[in-house]
Amino acid sequence: MKCLKSSDYQICWLLVLLSILHASCKQGNKDAYEGWTVYGGTKDARHYSSLAAIDTSNVGQLRVAWTYRTGDADTALHTQLQCNPIVIDDMLYGTTPKMKLFALHAATGQQAWVFDPATNIRPATNAGANLAALFSNTGRGLTYWTDGKDDKRVFYTAGPYLICLNAADGSPVPAFGNKGWVDLHDGLGFDVKDRFITSNTPGIIYKDLLIVGSRVAEDATAAPGHIRAYDVHTGAIKWVFHTIPQPGEAGYDTWEDKEAWKHLGGANCWAGMSLEEETGTVFVPTGSIASDFYGGKRPGQNLFGDCILALDAATGKRIWHFQTVHHDLWDRDPPGAPVLVNLTKDGQKIKALAQTTKTGFIYLLDRASGKPVYPVEEHPVPTTSELAGEQPFPTQPYPTFPRPFVRQSLTVADLNDLVSDSSYQDLKQRLAGYRTGYIFNPPSKQGTVIFPGFDGGAEWGGPAYDPGTGILYVNANEMPWILTMIEAKETSRKEENYITAGKRLYKSNCMACHGPERQGGGNYPSLLAANKKYNQETFHQLISAGRGMMPAFNQLTDQEKDAIASFILDMKGKQSQKFVFEDKTADSYLHLPYTNTGYNKFLTKEGYPAVKPPWGTLTAINLNTGEFVWKNTLGDYPAFKAKGIHTGTENYGGPVVTAGGLLFIAATRDNKMRAFNKSNGKLLWEAELPASGFATPAVYSVNGKQYVVIACGGGKLKTISGDAYVAFALP
Repeated sequence: MKCLKSSDYQICWLLVLLSILHASCKQGNKDAYEGWTVYGGTKDARHYSSLAAIDTSNVGQLRVAWTYRTGDADTALHTQLQCNPIVIDDMLYGTTPKMKLFALHAATGQQAWVFDPATNIRPATNAGANLAALFSNTGRGLTYWTDGKDDKRVFYTAGPYLICLNAADGSPVPAFGNKGWVDLHDGLGFDVKDRFITSNTPGIIYKDLLIVGSRVAEDATAAPGHIRAYDVHTGAIKWVFHTIPQPGEAGYDTWEDKEAWKHLGGANCWAGMSLEEETGTVFVPTGSIASDFYGGKRPGQNLFGDCILALDAATGKRIWHFQTVHHDLWDRDPPGAPVLVNLTKDGQKIKALAQTTKTGFIYLLDRASGKPVYPVEEHPVPTTSELAGEQPFPTQPYPTFPRPFVRQSLTVADLNDLVSDSSYQDLKQRLAGYRTGYIFNPPSKQGTVIFPGFDGGAEWGGPAYDPGTGILYVNANEMPWILTMIEAKETSRKEENYITAGKRLYKSNCMACHGPERQGGGNYPSLLAANKKYNQETFHQLISAGRGMMPAFNQLTDQEKDAIASFILDMKGKQSQKFVFEDKTADSYLHLPYTNTGYNKFLTKEGYPAVKPPWGTLTAINLNTGEFVWKNTLGDYPAFKAKGIHTGTENYGGPVVTAGGLLFIAATRDNKMRAFNKSNGKLLWEAELPASGFATPAVYSVNGKQYVVIACGGGKLKTISGDAYVAFALP
């Protein structure tokens, strides 16, 4: 036997150590960034993949690897598909437009199983309900948990239910809640059983807890948006954080009306969360307080609406909060999960978070303290309101770093001049009648320009962050909208006919979304042909259960629902019948003195945005320097593209950045999936999709082969509804 020298032993041990470190790093990277096991890729919400088999040199060779059709798109119902799927053990899990949950073999797209909530419903309280309407929320993802052995579960929300399924076969887990179902109405502190609640964006796992937000109505009927943590084994609520604080709790003193917490809703986490696992801190963005555009019933700062909350994930205790908009009157709540980032400032490394916003600001906060990394200044804002009882907050927070990634003011100089002269002059005339030029102009009767629009700026897709370079990639909209308020006071009356009552009730309950002439607007459909889709019975079921973005209206009596039906469905025989007005004691929190005329985009006569292009952008921002590395126009309108004009389009869904030097994004209304060079923004590849991909891609690997998959659901921006998941890979 040959003896080894001391130096040989050192070399051997060094090789062993390097091998261990390599394996450890590889596994660490796999756990963190090589898979796609969480909504958005990882719990830090970075939308980053360390996979690099597809890179800048070969991305042009990408081909469709497989396509999976769910089979339940419905253009008449404007169904959408916004899911960012997850991949676990080479199985891909996602949702369909009608909220079925499926499992596919991630390498082939072959279906393993499908769960349909409409045929598996457990709670008896919805017997006889319109299940198609009940399970019509738009799902953006799902959550996975395992004990590391044989217990593997997927969680998602369909309608008002949190559902727990066995990941192996899609069967409900009997020990969780009511045979696999939990009603999201439970645990909110007061009776909200008839109020709209669901969850578009999945919760997040911390140990054996599933922390969940919700989507609620945005009018006076909104349920409170308290954050809840459920035991993943039993479905029991383990803790609740009151986002509308109650007596004795922090934030309660920011409400001048000390009884408001008993009546008002909102402050819900609809945009998703992020988690710092090592410190056990969950970061929660909260929505605005209802109702969105009139705050006369909620004077004060209104904590914890429009906040970033840092909560102890184990207990729900507040660690810190930061409010991005005080007393929100514009529905400018944070639209995506805070991204956990690492910054270098003055030579010091800082663990921070980046919160993109609808206004175009980015807030950079220290993760431990919540203090701004760079100064955030409170600037005076307009406080004059013509709406009785309204008290706009006197200041709003303005970050000083980095600069906004979209335009924030609309003036005559910004108007769209690509259209005919008569159309341009029409824009000038209309703009002269609106309040404009300032992002915090209060809502008004004359009409207030909301720019960036109600959907942003940044939207729910969220940005992507490259931990290797410190660059944040943000896609955004630049679409002006008009907010017009009108009086909506109801006066006592003894009797009237159904058509009169229907018009009155439509005005106070439906007009804010569907417009004064039932013409629809924005993401809300026209009701002018509703009688071709519904009769009195099915319409009654619809407004009782809600559908998609529409909440349930169970605060209305059956007679009131029938009155609205008589108007919307043009039921001639019903309209002249006697409607007996119920002289109910009005709840002043429910019956507000003002409503709005709908979500109306400011458009040219031709239907294009009233502002000059770009209408959609993609920006790369170095968070260490604050500089824009590059900025691209994102998407095209065919008519302008044919003329060589690159306009961009509104876009929904986020980007993914990879170690292969690429940024993948769909999101635009022109049915494209694109790949950009992440360093310089050069377009390297694009592919036609079967419908617009209003979702965030997922990047994963099976047997060493890298895939990029996107949900193609359309249904927004007057696009066709789709039902496909399309995966791309190299040949």
